[in-house]
Amino acid sequence: MARERVTALLYGWIATLAIILGASLILSILLKFTKFGASALDLTTLSISVAALFIGGLVAGIKGKEKGWILGSLTGLGFIIFILLYQYLGYGSGISFAQFIHYAGFLAASLVGGMLGVNISSDTSSSK
Repeated sequence: MARERVTALLYGWIATLAIILGASLILSILLKFTKFGASALDLTTLSISVAALFIGGLVAGIKGKEKGWILGSLTGLGFIIFILLYQYLGYGSGISFAQFIHYAGFLAASLVGGMLGVNISSDTSSSK
């Protein structure tokens, strides 16, 4: 049972990472070749991050099939820890209050995604 949860977490993290990397590529192309300004980038990246974590939690919940709130929370926490380590080790900066609020939103999005993912997986398995 624990092996299935770890597999579900890995799928959630991979989905989140793939969405964020794809969105980063698209945003960098838009910044390079259009008049898309850096002022619009803050809200755009926040929205993409929340959506990516929601989808990552959803994938983890679908794969895990139970305890979606735990899978979603762990998916979000893994992402947050990765970002904090990158920020601290790479740039030597700590966390601000605004970032704390963003991270709480990330955690909430992945938690809700995990809970919905379990419900989606139980709906599809009960209809068979």
